[in-house]
Formats: sequence, C-alpha cells, structure tokens
Amino acid sequence: MVQNNDKRILLHACCAICSGYPITLLKELGYIPIVYFCNPNLDTVEEYNKRLNAQQELCEALDVELVVEEYNPQEYLDYIQGLENEPEKGKRCDKCIELRLLKAVQKAKYLGLNKLTTSLTISPHKNFSKISQIGADISNKFGIEYMAYDFKKKDGFLKTNKLSKDLNLYRQNYCGCKFAKK
Repeated sequence: MVQNNDKRILLHACCAICSGYPITLLKELGYIPIVYFCNPNLDTVEEYNKRLNAQQELCEALDVELVVEEYNPQEYLDYIQGLENEPEKGKRCDKCIELRLLKAVQKAKYLGLNKLTTSLTISPHKNFSKISQIGADISNKFGIEYMAYDFKKKDGFLKTNKLSKDLNLYRQNYCGCKFAKK
C-alpha cells in the first residue's frame, strides 16, 4: 500500500483504451491517479477529439481527475524532424515517447506531484524496457520518480480492452501519428 503523502500519481494517457486498466490498477495499489492526456503526435484534430472524448468518458466512469494538454501537432513534428522516414518502433517512435513523457514530467512538477507513469506500457506493440528507460531518464532530471509499471502483465491488455468495450469507448486502430498510417 502507498503512504498517504505519496498517494497522487500522474498517469500519462495515450488513449482511453490503454488507460482503463492502469487507472484501476493504480487505484487498487492505493494511488490517486491524475490522468494527463497529452498527445501532440495525433495526426488530425478529429482524431485528437475522438480520443479526448473517450478519455473524458473513461475518467468520468472511473471517477478520476483528467488534465488535458492543448493539441499542438507542430510541436511533435518539430521534435521528430529528420526522423519522418524511420521505421515503426524506430528512432521516431522513441522521440515521440520522449516528448510525451517530457511534457508529463513537466506537468507533474507543475502540479506538485512526485510520481509519474504512462499507459503506453500496456500495449503489446510497445517496448516496456525502452519506455521505462526514457521515462526514468527524463524524470530523474526533474526530481520526479518514474514508476515503471508493465501494465500488460497479469492480462492487463485483455482487461483494458474489456473495460473499453464495456464502456463502448472509441477504439482506434493505429498509434495516432500520420507516419503509422502508411
């Protein structure tokens, strides 16, 4: 169980599908998750809004606070500049994760939180170790503790999909960037 003064944790959320089980698990572990929706990588404002609406529905259903970062796709494009032709799961994806976790760490610091994690680790398509290393490296620079939870363990991916289906949430079929659509 978590100590009283360490209960709040910022959960970077890539989407509602992926964040459902992490929210419930963090609550079971004694945390008070604050969900941070920050995804400048999304290719269109329409996709951003669909995912944001689903995230809002999920957070309302699970009774958790949601903090939303303004949609700024140019920030993502500037950050990954020169890596547009990288293969999926390559350097462009690492930079995308780095940007979102950097913004999450900055938001945690701003909110006075000392712990952070991400729903990105629930995907079987993402590398847990790589995400955790990126998160830890960035977090350490800001004095924030990165909590490396492999949310796909113990059937987490199945549980999060069931929850999103039960709530009839929007279900996308790609990571969100225009390069993944190719």
